Amino acid sequence: MTTEVVDAVVIGAGPNGLVAANVLADAGWDVLVLEATSEPGGAVRTAELVRPGFRSDLCSAFYPLGAASPVLADLDLELHGLRWRHAPAVLAHVLPDDRAAVLHRDPEATAASLAAFAPADGKAWLTEFERWRRIRTELLSALLRPFPPVRAGTRLLRRLGTADALRMARLLTLPARTLGEESFQGEGARVLLAGNALHTDLGPDHAGSGVFGWLLCMLGQDVGFPVPEGGAGMLTLALVRRLTSLGGRIVCDSPVSQVIVGGGRALGVRTADGGLVRARRAVLADVPAPILYHQLVGAEHLPSRLLTDLERFHWDHATVKVDWAVSGPVPWTATDVRGAGTVHLGGDMDALVKYGSDLSRSRVPDTPFMLLGQMGVADSTRSPAGTETVWAYTHVPRGERWDAARRERYADRVQAVIERHAPGFGDLVLGRHVAGPPDLEAHNPSLVDGAINAGTAAIHQELIFRPTPGLARADTPVDRLYLAGASAHPGGAVHGAPGANAARAALARAGLAGGAYAAAIRLGHRAVYGAG
Repeated sequence: MTTEVVDAVVIGAGPNGLVAANVLADAGWDVLVLEATSEPGGAVRTAELVRPGFRSDLCSAFYPLGAASPVLADLDLELHGLRWRHAPAVLAHVLPDDRAAVLHRDPEATAASLAAFAPADGKAWLTEFERWRRIRTELLSALLRPFPPVRAGTRLLRRLGTADALRMARLLTLPARTLGEESFQGEGARVLLAGNALHTDLGPDHAGSGVFGWLLCMLGQDVGFPVPEGGAGMLTLALVRRLTSLGGRIVCDSPVSQVIVGGGRALGVRTADGGLVRARRAVLADVPAPILYHQLVGAEHLPSRLLTDLERFHWDHATVKVDWAVSGPVPWTATDVRGAGTVHLGGDMDALVKYGSDLSRSRVPDTPFMLLGQMGVADSTRSPAGTETVWAYTHVPRGERWDAARRERYADRVQAVIERHAPGFGDLVLGRHVAGPPDLEAHNPSLVDGAINAGTAAIHQELIFRPTPGLARADTPVDRLYLAGASAHPGGAVHGAPGANAARAALARAGLAGGAYAAAIRLGHRAVYGAG
């Protein structure tokens, strides 16, 4: 059997794997990406899922962190066909009485929407956005670059000063409901924060949820919630075009069954059909941490403490997603919702708290909170003129059985929520497609049981605790093996940081100081996991 030899093998052609491959190819490395499914993209793909001519994003759809990411900006993907498109309004949160808090890229417009709930909140919102503008560059660099963010952290501390840095550190720990109550008087601003926090698996009362809501709200003001023209798959296509232009290769329908380890070092991979690929310099894995360590590496090559920590790895919630082809615009009762690319549905703050509590108790919520996208509002190429492509997703507990009949019943419940705020929506539906947790995992094996963020965003599994207590770096206890997926710091969303961080770690290991780098990493791992 012939063994192929390359500088680096990347396992998985999701966005993080493709970013990692591009960074390595920029350095002149010979890179091979092996993808288990029939096409690249992972959770960033588009297809005519419901009806011909209606292009649906199979998983992720809008990308505030992608648009703001210094990692993706460095790749100049616009030169390879990526075009961002924006809806007239960024996001609307619809309350039970059909009032809506609307987030705009124009801060003054957002402030006016929120002042309708409480006059003082307009000024308070502008104060928050001014704080964001003051620290934006340093904060994003600290969040998305390798941990610890020494340079970015130093610049951020210098810009904030000690007193404000302590207050910022406190914000990182606050629940979204507490942050909203401390910062605003009216329900509009408070539900914007809580609803955006629910883009993670954290409820409004969970510690650390506030910063996620705050970050997404501020990004919405800053860069919007843009979508790629033509579908999410165009972001993947731009990454693929860039990689192949540099000589990188992608092979689909080629699942990896084993990372080959010898002498404590990753030597290459074995594919499911028995093929061997030797990696001269590195193996990078864009897969969830439990899959990498348990299935691809094996316990015999790993410290016992890491294996024990992996038993405590917490996944994020499962997901149910519904896509519709619609014969016309969604007939929202609240007219200012019609121009929003993203819509939050599912109630006021009490309902959001109950939804989060139901999930925490492993109960399927009676009234689902949902994120809804009306894609034609931002990008008219998604469906024939006068029609609309709509999707919504909501979280459900892990471990439930979701056969076809149950998925359809829950989709009926989701659609009923839309109908309450957009009477006549059901009459416009030309067709729909429902994906439960097993369907999402079948589409992308990294979405284990429908978990879309490769692990909880809770504070006990972030920073130095992601994916397990350790160094919060891409390096693993196996030399020249790097975790490049969303289980690694800084976690989920499409921004490319885990892939770029893994690629930079591989480049540092292979550099002139590679021996010293490897020795330092080994010392760090020994301190965390012990000598065994």
